[in-house]
Amino acid sequence: MTAPAVSFHEEEALGKAYDSRLMRRLLAFAAPYRALVAIALFFLMIEGALQLVGPFLTQRVIDVAIPQHDYAAVRMAALLYGCSLLLEFGMTYGQTWFTALLGQNVMRDLRLQLFSHLQRLPIAFFDRNPAGRLITRVTSDVETLNELFTAGVVSGMGDLFTLLAISVAMLVTDWRLSLASFAVIPLVVLVSHVFRVSVREAYRDIRTRLARINAFLQERLAGMRVVQLFGRERDEARRFDELNRSHLDAHLRSITVYALYFPAIEILTSVALASLIVAGAGRVEATTLTVGTVAAFLQLVRRFFQPLQDLSDKYNTLQTAMASSERIFHLLDTEPWVDVPADEHLKRNRPHSVLVEFQNVWFAYDRPHSVTSKPNSEPEWVLRDVSFAARPGQTLAIVGHTGAGKTTIVSLLMRFYDPQRGRILVNGRDIRDMPVEQLRELIGYVQQDIFLFAGDVASNIRLSAPLTDEEVEAAASKVGADRIIRRLAHGYHQVLGERGASISVGERQLLSFARAVAADPALLILDEATSAVDSEVEAEIQQALRVLLSGRTTIAIAHRLSTIVDADDIIVMHHGEVVEHGTHDALLTLGGLYARLWRLQI
Repeated sequence: MTAPAVSFHEEEALGKAYDSRLMRRLLAFAAPYRALVAIALFFLMIEGALQLVGPFLTQRVIDVAIPQHDYAAVRMAALLYGCSLLLEFGMTYGQTWFTALLGQNVMRDLRLQLFSHLQRLPIAFFDRNPAGRLITRVTSDVETLNELFTAGVVSGMGDLFTLLAISVAMLVTDWRLSLASFAVIPLVVLVSHVFRVSVREAYRDIRTRLARINAFLQERLAGMRVVQLFGRERDEARRFDELNRSHLDAHLRSITVYALYFPAIEILTSVALASLIVAGAGRVEATTLTVGTVAAFLQLVRRFFQPLQDLSDKYNTLQTAMASSERIFHLLDTEPWVDVPADEHLKRNRPHSVLVEFQNVWFAYDRPHSVTSKPNSEPEWVLRDVSFAARPGQTLAIVGHTGAGKTTIVSLLMRFYDPQRGRILVNGRDIRDMPVEQLRELIGYVQQDIFLFAGDVASNIRLSAPLTDEEVEAAASKVGADRIIRRLAHGYHQVLGERGASISVGERQLLSFARAVAADPALLILDEATSAVDSEVEAEIQQALRVLLSGRTTIAIAHRLSTIVDADDIIVMHHGEVVEHGTHDALLTLGGLYARLWRLQI
C-alpha cells in the first residue's frame, strides 16, 4: 500500500488565520526597514485619496459646469482628472516598488538567519529531519512571507484606508444613498467567507500534491540508474502522470472557486448600483438630489467594492503566511548546539599529536520508541562500556563486523553526538569542555562516503584552512592526488560537479585524503580511507602514510584487515563492545574473532 508514503508528504494543518504572537515576531524582521514601510504607506494613502478625485470632478461637471455652459471648467476638470490619473500611476508604481523592496529585504534577512541557525544545529537534528523539508522552510515558506509583506500587510492597510476614505466621502455627500449602497455588504461578507474557506482547502490540496510531485521527482532523479537498469521508465511515467493529474485537478478546483467568486462580487456590485439608482431616481425627480451626485455615487460604489475583493484575497495570503511562519519559527526555536568559549591557550599551543581516551562510553541514538516498546525500556545501545586509548604518534585500528559501532566511535570523537555515559578525553581533557571548533581543528577526517562540494579542486582541498596554492599542491602530492589532478583539463582550477560527480570515486577519495592532511591535523581519522582506490594507488598512499603519520595520532577504521596489519594497536568491536585488542600478530595468536575475520579475508 502507498498511503503511508504519501502521508509523509502531507502538508501540516494551516492553523489559525491570525496569530498575534507570530505576527509580532514577523514584524520584528520589518523593523529595520521602517522607512520603507512608512514610504509605502504614504504612497498607498495618497493613492486611496486620489480615488475620490474622479467622482468629485464628475459631480462638479454635471451639476455646475454643464448647466452653466462653462466649457472651460469642463476642460479644466478633464485636465485635473488626467493629472490625478498620472499621479495615481506614480503612487501605484512607488508603493509597488517599496513594498517589493521591503519584502525582498525581509526575505534576505530571514533566509540568512535560517541558514546560520541550521549550521549551528546538532547532527542529531538532521537525522530526524529530511533535507527536502528543511529546504522548503528556507525557500517556499520564506517566499510565502514575502507575499505577506508585499501584497498583504502594507497593501491591506492601504485597502482599509481606501475603504474608509470612500465610506466617509459617501456618507458626507449623501447618507441615504450610502445606506442604499451598503445594503448588499452582508451578502458580500457571506460570499467572501465562503470563498475564503473554499480557496483555503484548494490551496492546501495544491501544496500537498506539489509536495508529492517534488518527493517523487527527487527520488526518481537520484535513482535514475536503477530506474533505467530495471526498465521502470514506463511505470514511473504512469505514476508521475497520476501525481501530475492530481495536481492539475487541485489547481482546477482553485480556479473554479475564483471563477465563481469574482462574478458573484460583480453581480452584488451591480445590485448595489441598481439599488442606488432606484433610491435616487425619485429624489432626482423631486429635485432633492442632483444628477451629478448620483453619478458620483455610481463611481464611488464601484471603487468601494474593489478593496473588499482585495481584502478577501489578502486574508488567504495572511492565513498561508501564518502557517509558514509557524513552521519557520518552530525551526528557529530549535535549540542550537551549546558550545563552550574559545580556549586561547589551545589556540596558541596547537599540539602536533594527541592522546585520545574512551573511558566506559555508552551511547544510543535518539530514536523514537516503537508502539510495542515500553516507555521506560532500556535504550538500544550502539556502544556498551567502550574503553581504549590511542596514544600520541601511534596508529590505532578499529575492526569488526558491519554495525559493530566503529563509525559511531568516530562520530562521538568529533562531537557529532555526546555519549549518554562515560567520557572521551583528548590530552586528558573531556571533549565536552573543549570548544567544538578547536576540537575539530585538531582532526583530519577521511570518510568512506566522500563528499566534495561543487567548486574547483583547490577550494575542496583547502576547505579546512586558508592555504596557499603551494601548500594545496604539497598536500595533494603527499597522497599522490597530484598525479590525477594534472590529468584534469584545468588542473587545480577544474570545477567539479555536484558531490564531485565529474570524477571517479577513487579520484574523489584521493582528493578527500588531500583535504584531510592539508591542515596538518594532530589526529588523523581514516574511515576505510582506501576502499575506493585501486591497488597501485593504495600502495602509493600507504607509502605516503608512513611519512605522513610519523608523530601523529591515527585512528583507522578498516574492513580490509590487510591495510592495518602494521597498526600499533587493534581493537576488535562486536555488538558495540570491545572484545579483543592487541597487535596483529598477538590477535592471530589469540585465535578469537580477529583471527576468524583474517582467515575469512585471506
